[in-house]
Formats: sequence, structure tokens, C-alpha cells
Amino acid sequence: MNYDYDILFLGGGLNYAGAVVASKAGLKCALVEKNPAHLGGTCLHNGCIPSKMYLEAAETIRKAKKDHFSGSIVLEMATLDDEKEALLERATAAITKQCAKVDIVAGEGKLVAPHTVEVAGKKLTARYVILGTGSRPFIPEGIEYDGVGVITSDEVLNMRSLPEKIAVYGDGAIGLEMASFFASAGVETELIWRHDTLLRKAHPIISQNLMKQMESLGVTLSPERSIQSAKTTRRGVHIRYTDGKEHYVPTLLVATGRRAVTDAVQVPEIEIGKKGIVTDEHFETTLRDHYAIGDCNGKLQLAHAARAEVLYVVRRILGKKPETIDLEHVVRFIHTLPCSYAVVGKSKAELERVGTEYRESVVPLSGLPFALTHDGADGVMIVYADAEGFILGGEIFAPNAEELIAVVAMAVAGEMDAATAKRTILAHPTFGESLEKAFWRL
Repeated sequence: MNYDYDILFLGGGLNYAGAVVASKAGLKCALVEKNPAHLGGTCLHNGCIPSKMYLEAAETIRKAKKDHFSGSIVLEMATLDDEKEALLERATAAITKQCAKVDIVAGEGKLVAPHTVEVAGKKLTARYVILGTGSRPFIPEGIEYDGVGVITSDEVLNMRSLPEKIAVYGDGAIGLEMASFFASAGVETELIWRHDTLLRKAHPIISQNLMKQMESLGVTLSPERSIQSAKTTRRGVHIRYTDGKEHYVPTLLVATGRRAVTDAVQVPEIEIGKKGIVTDEHFETTLRDHYAIGDCNGKLQLAHAARAEVLYVVRRILGKKPETIDLEHVVRFIHTLPCSYAVVGKSKAELERVGTEYRESVVPLSGLPFALTHDGADGVMIVYADAEGFILGGEIFAPNAEELIAVVAMAVAGEMDAATAKRTILAHPTFGESLEKAFWRL
């Protein structure tokens, strides 16, 4: 059969990285994206890039409140939003330039038959199809989203002014990061979630210290609460909890997770599971030569995971036989202020769930002069090893934990043992030297 393209990429998020590599290798590629101005996807436009930009601005305000500073500063959201838009415009232009050899097709694509995607009434065929349709915010039943009083991260990351007060519903990455942002920026913030602790899958010490950190930021914690209904009224957003209690807030940010977008799949040969499009370890769907990468496959909702997945798929198509991706080697993190949480490999909860024998090394940062002067007093470094001393994983709670965890990530991927890790001498004074101490205690 003669196809229009070698590879058709459906969805212009991190899929674009695969399209760039494939086109440079000489394959004829098309990338279908309903909004070409949104190339780069949620991470770039409505997720991790603007959110980290906002958190960086809020961190400046938080630090300026220390006793050894005088005066005060105010975050001008309109100016920050303008700077964000200018940054995203430059980034999108750079991505578009990288895709010079890729046919970018504007429109909402649907996989209507094997190897066939329909866009605006036109059918395009390809030898391989790579689905990268992403995810969308999940709104629980009973909550009436209107984008004004009841909002999601999409509206937060396009705010032109800060609210006087906000309630955040959800204790996942978005909820914790945005609660940190608003509280640090001086907004009265309430965090509502269904469980009794935060980061319940993290090491108990980290969970406790994050609760303490949130309280120190001034966040009002409302644990073990489920919202039955929420609706914008003249008095504000009316919240009714499942226990019958009622509550009014000016703004409610719904941060209850994201769900895979699978609407584009209209062929029965591709199985859709509870979390997303079903794939094997090679990210191939139940229909041969059709792949699903990123959020839509429900494995890991992380931009760096999506990029790794699509590059892996393209390398396989090019016949390069890459090593299968171990998703446990992917760093997961949540950027809270001032300490962030990062984990790679096996966590304590995962080790105990599967009954693996392990050794644990815990190094609290409290009391260390560097930690005290760099807002890391609530921090902790934790690494795990098996019975033979090989590094299984680690959890870090510290400023810039997402950077510090790189040392553990390389140890896990490189199958390093504790004896080898101990050879590294890290700089003093740093947070990293506490990670060195953690390896020594294994």
C-alpha cells in the first residue's frame, strides 16, 4: 500500500520531538495539531513551564519576607503574564523552526481507520501512527466548572491579577504547587483534600514535613474533606462537602488530576483502558504499527517521560533497536516552596508494597548550617539499597530536589552499589553533601 507519510504524529505536544528526529533521518512526516500555536503541548503552554516561572516569582516574594529584609514587594501578575506569553511565543517559534521538514497540519485529527487520520474532512494515511493526544483536567461530578469562579490550572496560568483568597481542591502536583505559589505570593490560601496527610505515597517523614511547610507558608489545611458540589454564585463559590457542611470561597481551583484524552481514537482495534490507551512495553497499541506516547497512554503524566517515549518509538521505527525504557528510571517531582519533593526508582511505599527486602538511609537536614540559611531545615535525603547493596531508589525533600535527585537517578540507571557511590566526594557547603552522607549510611 502506498501511504501519504511514513509517520503521522497525532498531537503536537512532545510528539514534535519525535517528528523532528524522524524527518531529519529522511522519513516523510506529518504532525497534526488542532492549534499550531500550541506546539509543545500542555507542559509548555499550560503546565510545567509557566507554573515553574510563577513559582520562581513567588519564591522571591517569600524570601523577601525574612527579617533581614525591610520593605515589601508585590507581584504584578499582568506583567508576569506578559513575560510568560513572550517566552512561550519564542519557544513555540523555535519548535516550529525545528519542524521545518515536517508537514504541520492544523485541525483536530481523528484516527478513523488503521493507518488513517481524518482532519477537516481530509484523510491522511501513514505507515506508522504515533498518538500523543495528551490529557485534560479532571472535574469531579458535582463541581460546576465555569472558568471564572471554579477554575483549573488553565485559568490559573493565564491570570492577570491575583485573587484575595483562593481554595485549592486536590493534593496532587498541581494542587500542591499552586497552593505554594498563591500562599508565597501573599494570597490567603486554603488546601482541601480527601486524605489525612499529604504525599501519602512518600516516606512518612517527608509527608509530615510537607504538612509543616505548608502551614509555615500560611496555607489553611483542610484534610479529609470531599466536595460533593461546587457552584459559582453571587456570594462566591458555594461548596458543599459530603458531610453536609457548607463553605463559600471567592475562587476554587480544581486540581484533582488529569485524564488521558482518547477521543481521537475511533477504531475498535485499539484498546482503551481505565487510565488511557493500552500499550505494551514498546508503547505500541493493540493495533500494530500504532503507538501511544505521553499522557494519553496513562503511564506517567510527565513531559520528560513523553519525550523519552516518542524518541524511543522513533528509534525503533528507524531500526536502531534502542534499549527498552524502564519507567522507574524516570524522575518524578513536585515543586513546592521552599522544599520540593523528588523520587526515582523504588520508594519506601513501593518497596513495602511488593515485599522487597531493603536497607534505608535517612539523613535529615535540620541543624545543618547550610540548610538553615538556605530554607532546607525541613528537608531530608533518603536512599534505598537491596540486600547486596545496590541502589534501588531515593526520595528527596529539599530546595531544588528535582536537580539533586539526578545523582540517585544515575545511580539507579547505572546499577550502582553503595560502595561505588561512596567514592564520590560532593561539595561543601551544599545540600548534595547530605546525599553523599546518605550513601555512606547504607
